[in-house]
This record gives sequence, C-alpha cells and structure tokens, in this order.
Amino acid sequence: MRTGDQVVQDLPWKWGVQGKIFIIGGLGYMFDAWDVALNGFLTPLLGTEFALSIGQRGLVGTANLVGMAVGAIAWGTVADRVGRKRAFGLTLLIFALFSALGALSPNWEVFLLLRFIAGIGLGGCIPVDYALVSEFCPRKQRGRVLSAMDGWWPIGATLCGVASTLLLPLPGNWRWMLALMILPAVLLFWLRRGVPESPIYLARTGQEERARAVIDDLVARTGAAPEAYVIPSVDRTPGRRRGVGAALEQLRLVWRFNPVITGVAWTLFVTVMLVYYAALNWMPSILRAQGMGDYAAFAGTTVMNAVGVLGVAAAVLLVEVVGRKWVIAVAGPAAALVLVLFALVLDVPAAALAALAAFGLLSLTVIPVMYAYVSELYPTELRASGFGWASSASRTVTGFAPLLFGSVLWPVLGLPLTFTVLAVAVCAAVAWMAVAAPETRGRELDRITGPGSDESLAVR
Repeated sequence: MRTGDQVVQDLPWKWGVQGKIFIIGGLGYMFDAWDVALNGFLTPLLGTEFALSIGQRGLVGTANLVGMAVGAIAWGTVADRVGRKRAFGLTLLIFALFSALGALSPNWEVFLLLRFIAGIGLGGCIPVDYALVSEFCPRKQRGRVLSAMDGWWPIGATLCGVASTLLLPLPGNWRWMLALMILPAVLLFWLRRGVPESPIYLARTGQEERARAVIDDLVARTGAAPEAYVIPSVDRTPGRRRGVGAALEQLRLVWRFNPVITGVAWTLFVTVMLVYYAALNWMPSILRAQGMGDYAAFAGTTVMNAVGVLGVAAAVLLVEVVGRKWVIAVAGPAAALVLVLFALVLDVPAAALAALAAFGLLSLTVIPVMYAYVSELYPTELRASGFGWASSASRTVTGFAPLLFGSVLWPVLGLPLTFTVLAVAVCAAVAWMAVAAPETRGRELDRITGPGSDESLAVR
C-alpha cells in the first residue's frame, strides 16, 4: 500500500489546486526580487542625499542582505519546526511593516537598521515558499514548477526598475520607492491565510488526522481516483529546542544528514549568487561611473532584469529534459564568463548592453534550476532548513559583497579581474557538484539522498 506523500506526488496538476499555491508562493518571491533589486537603485540616490562614501554606499545592500541571511535561518527553522503555513504569512507581514518605517527614516543609520529588520522578514520567503510549493507538486512536474517559481524574480526586479525610473523625478524619490511595495505585500499576506498546510509536512510530523484531511481534499479537487494509503508512524521526540538553539540544532541535522550534499549546496549558492548580487547591487553605479545619467543607468539595469524572463523560460524547458545538473553546469559558468566580457567591453555601449542582456538570460537560467535542485536534495523534515541555511550562507557572503566590491575589489582589482575571480569560483563549485551530488530529475521527494547511502553520492 502506498503512503500519503506518494499519493500527493502522483496527483494530476490542476491550476485551480497546485497552481493556486504556485501563484501565491511566487508572488512572495516576486517581492524578494523587488526588494533585492531595489538596493541597486537606492545606493546612488542615498549616496547623493546623505553624502556617502563608496564604502558607506556598499552598506545599503549589506544591511538588507545580511538581514535576509538571518531571516533565511530563522524562518527555515520555523517552517520545519512549527509548519510551513505559519511562516508563509508572517514573513511578508514583517517585511511590509519595516519597509513602511524605512520609508520614513530620518537619517542613514536608522535606514540601515530598518532595512536589516525588513530583510529578516523577507529572507524567509524563498526557503519557505520553495518548501511549500515543492511539497504540493506532482513529481513529474516538480522540476518545471520549481524552476518556473524563479519566473517571479525577473518580474519583480523589472517592476522595481520600471517603478524606480518613473519615481526618479519626485522629491524624496527613494522614500516613494520603498513605500510602493507596502500595500501589495499586506494584500498578499491576507491571501496566504487561505493556503493549507503541507500534507507531506503534516505526515512527517505525526499529524495523521490533519494530513489525511488535506490529502483527501487534494484527491477530490484534482479529480484523481481515491485509493487507500497509509501515513507512516513517526517518532515525535519531545523537548526539541526553541529559538537560537532550534536553528543551531537544525544546522547540525542538516550537516549530519549528508555533509557532502550540504557542502555542494552551500558552495553553489554562495558562488552563483555572489556573481548575481554583485551585478545586481552595483550595476546602476557601474553604468553611472561610465558617464551615463540616472535614467540610462536605471534603464540598462532594468533590461538585464527583464531579459531574465527568457532565462527562466529556458530553465523550465530544459530542467526535465537534460536534468538539473547539466543546466547548472553549463549556464552557471557561462553567466559568470559573460560578466567578465561585459567588463572588458564596457567602453563600447552597444556591446556592453548586449553582454548585460546575455548575463541576465544566463543567470536567470541557472538560479531557478539551482533552487529547485537544492530544495529536492533534503528530506521533508530538513527541506526548509537545508534550503534556508544554504540561502543564508549565500546571503551572508553576498551581504558583505557590496561593501567589499565598492571599497576593495572594484577600486583595486578593476572590474575585469574582479569578475574573473568570481567566475573561477563558480567553475570550481560546479565541478564539485558534477562529481559529488546526485541528479534529482523524476525522483520522489525523501527518496533522493540518504545519509551514508551509496545513492547519495552517485552521479546519475
């Protein structure tokens, strides 16, 4: 007899059922993209208003991204300990509140503090959203659906660029850029209240009655044939830690589950996202340094983000055809190398813009597949935490990247050499993945890797 989670993963895809959860989860991801992209547009404006040095301007992105690193850990732990649904709604509510306060900041120091706290709220969106959406997805469509989740990223980043460009003429333009996101974030928080808890999470945490209620409802709403199934019993160990102790315990469990898999996940996240965030946070400033005005610099960055929609489409088409690992192995290094080319042809505007568009295409091909891949590598009880800690590692490193990029790397090494160093790091991470981590295409969640199993290290 099959288990409840196997039934869920073999249901037919229906837009009115799993598709609704995909859209609601994806809209939260869109806000994550909007907020991260906003750092690049805020940096030159705040630098002018508060007369900031290059190093101080780097802190604009650092405060927000480090907050997201903390949020990824905290909310990933909450999602694995008390449920996806609770974390699903609260992340956006905290983000909206502190974004509103950030728009009212009287000075630069208060602004940094409020951006850090808003980042804590929003930092949980990606790990929580990916855990929830993946656990409702049929396994045959899971790779495409999780890759399509990243389609919300270029939408959010492009909307940010368009809105920021349109708001430039207003007095206090950066305040309006922050305030613009508040109302839709609150509305989305309200919509998320109607999303059910993950049935796989309920089953894996011993909540059999609630799990059966959700599974039976999914079977009825998707039109699948009802069948008998079992919910395996689990050991619900009492006295689990809370607060910081809970996060550290989840970190220990993530590494104990499989240190090789976790090492691969962290290095992929850190290197790929370091390249992407370096470009995203500093591109308006790089283009301004080339003599472009604010409108031209903002528009060039917006083009980079908009082309990313095609990258996500490529990811969706390729992920189930060639597999997760091949897409990551080809698109990841290619994106980094194109950024080196961009730096070399920066004096030729047409060539630089073409390279920038190619970077947007390739980077938003690799990132969706990487997110889907890492979320599949961990079992249900560690999925949000495993993804959250990998995301946190990347947010921590990339959080300090804007500061180091502006004060050390760009001025000392120059753009071509800086991007070359980053490209070498991506190639090394991809090479390790190729030999040390399994392919996840078409396989059931919780049956992909296992501690100490030969399967966990096999390249398929």
